[in-house]
Amino acid sequence: MPRKRSGWVYKIVRERVEILINLARDLTKKGDIDLAKSYVKLARRISMKYNYKIPKEYRRFICKKCNSYLLPGRTARVRINRGKVTITCIICGNVRRYPYIKEKKAKKLQVEASRKEL
Repeated sequence: MPRKRSGWVYKIVRERVEILINLARDLTKKGDIDLAKSYVKLARRISMKYNYKIPKEYRRFICKKCNSYLLPGRTARVRINRGKVTITCIICGNVRRYPYIKEKKAKKLQVEASRKEL
């Protein structure tokens, strides 16, 4: 049974993963998609080695198939239909769908609450 790593290791892993993904985002904006892919691939390898889950706000912008950073308009196409956000990777064609019904319901409840106040 492997021994558990201490907390400072995961703190360093989190910092490294965040730095690499932010660098990948900046490089994708500038147009250097190949170097951005290598940064994302390195961040994923680090997170897998240390069993660290990449946060959702970063994970949604990484293509699982080709490891590219998904930047809407540059490397990804974003569409909204039938209660889902569809993100398509332009490089490999991989499609990911995320539900957004909860957000719509929360917004609807907020609007109804504000109408009752009036």
